Amino acid sequence: MAEETNLPNSENLNTKNGNFICGVVEGFYGRPWTTEQRKDLFQKMKKWNMNSYVYAPKDDYKHRAYWRELYTVEEAEHLTSLIQAAKDQNIIFYYALSPGLDITYSSSKEVAALRRKLEQVSQFGCHAFALLFDDIEPEMSEADKEIFQSFAQAQVSVTNECFQHLGQPKFLLCPTQYCSTRAVPNVTNSEYLNTLGSKLAPEINIMWTGQKVISRILTKENIQEVTEVLRRPPVIWDNLHANDYDQKRVFLGPYSGRSPDLIPKLRGVLTNPNCEYGANFVAIHTLAQWSRCNVDAQRDPSIHDTVSADIKLETETEDGLSGEDVPSTLSPNMYHPRQALRNAIKDWLPEFAKHKSAWGPITKPQPAVAVVPVPIIPSINTCMSLTSTSTTTSSSNTAIVNSNQLQALAEVCSTVSCTDSIVSAVPGPVMNSLVSETKVICNESIPNPITPVSIPIPIDTTESKTVTILSGTIIKPEKGKVDHETTENPADVTNLKDPKDESTMNTDTSLSNESSLSPSEPMDCNSTPNISPAHGNKCTNGSNEDVAMSENSTFSGSMQVDPNQMVIENNTENESKESALTYEDLALLCDLFYLPFEHGGQALQLLQEFNWLKSNAHLVIVANQRKDKSSPEVHEWFTRAEKLNEMSQAMTRLFEHISSCNNRELLYDLYAYIWDMRGVISLLNSYIKWLAGGHFPPSMPSYTQGTYTWFSKGWKETFMSGDQEPWVFRGGLTADLQRLIPVDSGNDLFIYKVPEMPTNRVFTIRPYLPTDEEIVYNVCTKTCKDGLEDPIPYPDKLRHLHADRIVGPYVTLHPEFCFVIEDDLGIVGYACAAPDYKKFRIKQELAWIPDMCEKYPMDCGKDIHKFAQESIAYFHNFKDEIYVNSPTHPSSMICSLLPSVLDQSVSKRLVTCILAALRANGSFGVHVVINSSDSYTHAFYGKLGFVENTQESIKGKIVMGRTF
Repeated sequence: MAEETNLPNSENLNTKNGNFICGVVEGFYGRPWTTEQRKDLFQKMKKWNMNSYVYAPKDDYKHRAYWRELYTVEEAEHLTSLIQAAKDQNIIFYYALSPGLDITYSSSKEVAALRRKLEQVSQFGCHAFALLFDDIEPEMSEADKEIFQSFAQAQVSVTNECFQHLGQPKFLLCPTQYCSTRAVPNVTNSEYLNTLGSKLAPEINIMWTGQKVISRILTKENIQEVTEVLRRPPVIWDNLHANDYDQKRVFLGPYSGRSPDLIPKLRGVLTNPNCEYGANFVAIHTLAQWSRCNVDAQRDPSIHDTVSADIKLETETEDGLSGEDVPSTLSPNMYHPRQALRNAIKDWLPEFAKHKSAWGPITKPQPAVAVVPVPIIPSINTCMSLTSTSTTTSSSNTAIVNSNQLQALAEVCSTVSCTDSIVSAVPGPVMNSLVSETKVICNESIPNPITPVSIPIPIDTTESKTVTILSGTIIKPEKGKVDHETTENPADVTNLKDPKDESTMNTDTSLSNESSLSPSEPMDCNSTPNISPAHGNKCTNGSNEDVAMSENSTFSGSMQVDPNQMVIENNTENESKESALTYEDLALLCDLFYLPFEHGGQALQLLQEFNWLKSNAHLVIVANQRKDKSSPEVHEWFTRAEKLNEMSQAMTRLFEHISSCNNRELLYDLYAYIWDMRGVISLLNSYIKWLAGGHFPPSMPSYTQGTYTWFSKGWKETFMSGDQEPWVFRGGLTADLQRLIPVDSGNDLFIYKVPEMPTNRVFTIRPYLPTDEEIVYNVCTKTCKDGLEDPIPYPDKLRHLHADRIVGPYVTLHPEFCFVIEDDLGIVGYACAAPDYKKFRIKQELAWIPDMCEKYPMDCGKDIHKFAQESIAYFHNFKDEIYVNSPTHPSSMICSLLPSVLDQSVSKRLVTCILAALRANGSFGVHVVINSSDSYTHAFYGKLGFVENTQESIKGKIVMGRTF
């Protein structure tokens, strides 16, 4: 083919003579890997025949923010040991610097500082280097403009000089325009890229991410185009498995979307994978398999072409399963992602049995990212374009998605993701991974000169919105301990408007009018990246000011792996075969956290099953009315409901097995994701169990459809097409599942803190049963007095007094709107509701209050304390009581959990079930009434998104409501 003859003649030699660069670039934002992890990586890379590692962790402070600073003796020892460890495994160690934030290219002093830093590392035994100019403003200083004709010439000059000064070692360059969407105006006509191609020393390899920052597919055409412009084949910096742009996603799927036919057209491939080291086994293992496939093998493109296979694999069949599996006649020389995944999982499984310890609480290692309200509009954090129409084709149909639909989809997605269960945090401080084998510490002694910057984000042609960017203020943990008996959540989301005021904490992020952005997209472009010493004098506030922690923020204490500050968590060895992790467990895990543009087969099945059950729930109403479940349609509904229940149980087994594995380091990397996913899937299953009762009107589908979900027109097609960068669709499968739960404005209920230590304690929500009454009454009694039990003993005849008042009417008159939550020991909480409170009061007056007045006559409380007397008086004065009559909050509810339940996600998921049940009955607002003196209960409901309703005034009471 003509396109092949235009490539340099030496292209195939790169593969055949062993010069093909294949390995890992540690180039993400967030907490770097430890020295010990990197050495483990080198051993695995040697085993898998990979040959290159690039040290380029964005937030290791002497790599980027403080690139001029030389290494201390201690740091030099660790870096030297790393370089030697790589040599021992025949791995080429590329040391990279990112000086582009504030370097003056024309300054001899600056270039000397750059040379001196690289020289120092060369003395440690390093013989391969890289300069990275990604994620910087493409503007030169006034001094540079006097010397250089263009930005590219400035970079070429400095790079060539360093290359020659170091004796022409192996050398990589990452350009500022590193993908097609960032080439100005395009790849072929980019003055910048053409200058690099013509002026950069031909021995220097240039890095390229493909058509986008995160490219779904790497095409021959794109590689050919950039090769001609750069006058050399590129080294692919592959962000396929990078997850530093999304707190909810980790990518455990196989290397895919890249045909092995590309190998002879490339200088190499380096994967920039997940932040969590332990999560990268599949990503690196499958890349290694891909790189080893026989590029000269004869293949039938209609069957074995990797890219076409990937596309087929992404289109699900009617039952939600993958539309394509591994061909039975696959040649050993061929690469197929599914087969590669199977091989990787088999090799990954023994890793979980290795005895490794972990330190400190579980934290997300990467900084969280909040999303601009309309992320598809080109902005500082999403350098993408939006065409008037985009066409994506699946195997069964063609969907035309216009710009208005795309924008609406993105708005919904960004809303869910901004309030997802792992809370968005302000960027973390710069870090140091060269202080010990196992530590990554925050350099709090070094001022971090990042200041908030207001950047106008274009929303439409007539309006602009200013978004405050808190670019990297140091976050310190609060020193005071939290009393878990009196507050369910130790740290709430911080109101970013006033970082100093820790009293303005608020769980409901929908109340905030500002979003925070951070430089966390892989190889992201930042308008004013003030993260280097040269910008320090521009700071308007103190660089060491504390910012109150947001839930699960990446604060310095949790990053610091220090035995003096953290308690080591060792796993007690469990040899029970029942708790051993299985291949099926890991296959499920990988399917649930697959790839940026693709959900795995079992994930698609989850989406499909839940949506089908919800959409066809009307069949259950008919069956219940007829008291006949024998029809084929009804039988199918209950069969598929059981199928979903089995999938939920499989997720629980995965959670329990992985929580008891020996490799605690690996567990800590994955726990937050698995814990959250298990909770969401369990919530879906709980709602289906409620639907099985048929307690909703035939009009239910119109109330529970949801605005935009995976099944909305154009949603999955746009998601899978790769036309948008994946941070547009933040949240991954977790968010897609959450969007199917019919609580449209309940996104705040998906904000909760991951447990600081792994636990395999499982909480399950289910509909209330009549046999639960006694236990629910006991839970109510133990929590009746502002979350605690009344310490004063009661006579036996009054032991149910408060439960009869609080929970009795609900479980007696509206048991179909009651849920319980239980762990392995039994019921630990409940939530009950009445869809129409006015009718509920009438029912109480006729069918409940008379019995209570008879059970508790007024004189039975003469000799007891005031708290009990109030409950007795409540029954006898019920008719005269002022009650809530709100058109916006027509339903009422109660919720309570035992004080031993410290996991704050439990109450939120429980309430989500109640709200979804109310919504199925056409209610969109609910209220609670509490005593004015009940501070714990007030805070409890506040965390559940309830706000005080001042229009409904009842003496001695507080009325709180929320819509959904």
